[in-house]
Parts: sequence; C-alpha cells; structure tokens
Amino acid sequence: MNAWIFLGMAIALEVTGTFLLKLSNGFEKWHWGALSIFCYSACFWVLAPAMKALPVGVVYAIWAGVGIVAATAIGVFAFNERLGAIQYICIVMVLIGAVGLRVTTTA
Repeated sequence: MNAWIFLGMAIALEVTGTFLLKLSNGFEKWHWGALSIFCYSACFWVLAPAMKALPVGVVYAIWAGVGIVAATAIGVFAFNERLGAIQYICIVMVLIGAVGLRVTTTA
C-alpha cells in the first residue's frame, strides 16, 4: 500500500481519537475515552509504514498540520468553539505548510 495512504489513515485515526477524547469529557465518559485510546494506538500502527518510505520530518509535519486543521474544524462545527481572525490565519498557514510539504516530497 502507498505510504501516503498510510499517512492519511493515521491522520483520520488521530483526529477521530481527538474527537472521542473531547466527547469523553476528561474521561468522565470512559467508553469514549477507551475508544480514543484505541484510535490513537491504531494511528501509530498505520503511521509506522509511512515513516519507512517517507522522511520523518515530512510525515510528522503533515500528520500534525492536517490534524490541527481537522481538529479545529471539528471544534468549530461540532462543539461550537470560536476562534479569532488571527487564529484562523495561523491555522491556514499550518495548512499551507502541510500542503507545500506534500507537493514537494517525492516518494
């Protein structure tokens, strides 16, 4: 399987884990917390093959950057969290950096 697919799956699992962690309300709702731990664990299992084929810095930067953008979108749309204009600008810069790394990395 393609390393970029593994990276995409890792990002999806990490973002899902973050969403579930928020739902757990600080592990007061333990079942959401347990699912969160499962997603984070699975995330690292699928992130590892991506790191075999791609530079670690690129993998980590894209994983973190896209995760930040996706977690922010979930916070805004699912939990009605509000951000200021400067915060949105910073998040857009993170996304631009992640996309820039993707289009300039050959593997």
